[in-house]
Amino acid sequence: MEALTKFSPEEIQIVTDSTVMAEELVSNHYKMSASQWLHPMYDVKTLADLEPGEIVHGPFAQIIRYEGKKQDTVLGSSAFDFYKICIQDHSVLSTICQSPEISLFPFTLYIITHELVHIVRFGRFLQNFMATHQETMTEEKRVHDATHDILRNVQISGISEVFSFYDKWRLPIETLHNPR
Repeated sequence: MEALTKFSPEEIQIVTDSTVMAEELVSNHYKMSASQWLHPMYDVKTLADLEPGEIVHGPFAQIIRYEGKKQDTVLGSSAFDFYKICIQDHSVLSTICQSPEISLFPFTLYIITHELVHIVRFGRFLQNFMATHQETMTEEKRVHDATHDILRNVQISGISEVFSFYDKWRLPIETLHNPR
């Protein structure tokens, strides 16, 4: 089995910085105070911290939903959804290698912002975590639109190249469902 490429310590710092910024941008966009934010409800992990079943090939990240429980509680009513954003280092790095115009910070900022928008939408019951393929594609379009809206006024070098990379997700939904 081939070893997957993991982020270097310097790249982990870039991903950490993009996560902090994404959290702030998404929080501001959805007008969520620090007490409303979802910190106890999600975590962001990279390949080094993923279990084998959390590693996928193709997507840059995936969200896995777990059931969380507060410590020292036995009641089922204390259970909550806990989301794990699983960054797929190997897919991110491969794309950056194939598309040298894309740099790590704006790319991971987009990816993590995108995943956080999903989590907010799940948490607000705007989208069901378990969805059909058609519903998932429609939701992906909505989340890409929201991600673009959140990031469009952010002055970061390289963000326009990331927007170009995701251009197809800004097309009408019919194009996504019926590619030519």
